[in-house]
This record gives sequence, structure tokens and C-alpha cells, in this order.
Amino acid sequence: PSLNIVVDEILRAVCPVKDLLGKKVLVTAGPTYEYIDPVRYIGNPSSGKMGFAIAKEAWYRGADVTVVSGPVSEPYPYGVNVVPIISAEEMYEVVMNNAKNADIIVKAAAVGDYRVKEKQHQKMKREGKDKLIIELISNKDIAAELGKRKKSGQLIIGFAAETNEPVENAKKKLQNKNLDMIVINDVTAPNAGFRSDSNTVTLLSKEGVLSEISGSKDIVAEKIWDVIRDKFLSVK
Repeated sequence: PSLNIVVDEILRAVCPVKDLLGKKVLVTAGPTYEYIDPVRYIGNPSSGKMGFAIAKEAWYRGADVTVVSGPVSEPYPYGVNVVPIISAEEMYEVVMNNAKNADIIVKAAAVGDYRVKEKQHQKMKREGKDKLIIELISNKDIAAELGKRKKSGQLIIGFAAETNEPVENAKKKLQNKNLDMIVINDVTAPNAGFRSDSNTVTLLSKEGVLSEISGSKDIVAEKIWDVIRDKFLSVK
């Protein structure tokens, strides 16, 4: 095995907390792409780093982890089951198929809200066109549907990438979608958000702000799981 695999196995073996032992954890990560034609798409800059860090830390803590990942260049985390997808519709189907067996769902992916109504099967040519008008239609809301289907004892953790009034906007999302906790990501903050190796997040539950965390995405993931344990799990 490679050195990275050996290191990961050692880290899992020596991880001092096994608060997720026996738990099934479902994580979404990365972006979604909505293709306009075979060579163009609507997407976002999500790298998947935060979602992968969440998944890896859960695996260290003993969980059986499945990651539903959009198209990323980051290597997949070792030890977890990864299901690659491209579009928001694909992510919806895979997440719903896996959600019923999950104890904890962490929705860290940046999922596109809209898709192209009519995808072109050939590359669209520029010649003779001064403008291009594309009609978009709404994708299904994965977090909201998970909230509707939530089974007794299941935890659903959402992420909110915000640019203004992050706490107020996240509060609405938390309540409207029946989430247990939301991780607020102000993507305008320096050294945070998409593609960065570090992050600054605020954790919010129905009772209010639980914690504010800064650091590398691996450290942020570790502290997020600490808060989940202390707030929601009986294991200390």
C-alpha cells in the first residue's frame, strides 16, 4: 500500500475518539455541473475539500462512510465508499437511495439550484449570434427533501455558502428544511470557502450559534464532529 494509505490506517487506529463507531454517515461533496451542450456547463468553484475532510474524519472515528461526490480534481478520501455524480439530478437520486440507511447526513456539496431546460446535443456555434439566451429550470431541493423524509433519530447537517447576512439566511434554511444543524460558510471571508485549504465557519442549531471555527479544513472537520458529538450524540 502507498504511504498515504498506511498513514490513514494508522490515524484511524490511533484516533482517540470512536464516537461514530457503528454509525452510517452519508456525506455530499464538491460541485454539480449542469451541461448546456457537450463542452459547456454551469457549475461552481467547489473543490470538495471540506466534504472530503468531513468524510475522512468520520471514518477515523469509526463510521461507515459513503460520499456522493460531484466532479473534482481532489483525490477521493481513503477508506470511504465514493459514488461519483455529475449533475444535481444525479446527486438527488443517489442521496435519496442512500439516505434511508444513514444515521447522519452531512450535506457539504455545492449543488446547483438550476439546470438547463433543453440541453443541446451538439456544440453550439457562436457565428452570427450577438447574444445567447438559455432557459433554466429549478432542480429538486435535496436538503428540503431530506428534511421531509427524516426518520426518527436521524441527524441532518446542512452547509450554507453565504455572501451577505450569513447567520440570518442560514437560520431560515435551518428552519425551512428541518435541519438539525447548519455550517455557515461566508465565502467572501479571506482564506475561506471554495478551493481554499482553510476555512472559517459558524455552526448554528435551532437554539442558536453553537461555535465559530477557523483553521485548516481538516481541523475544521474535526471540530465540527466534536460539536455534533457534544450536541447530538449520547457518546462522550
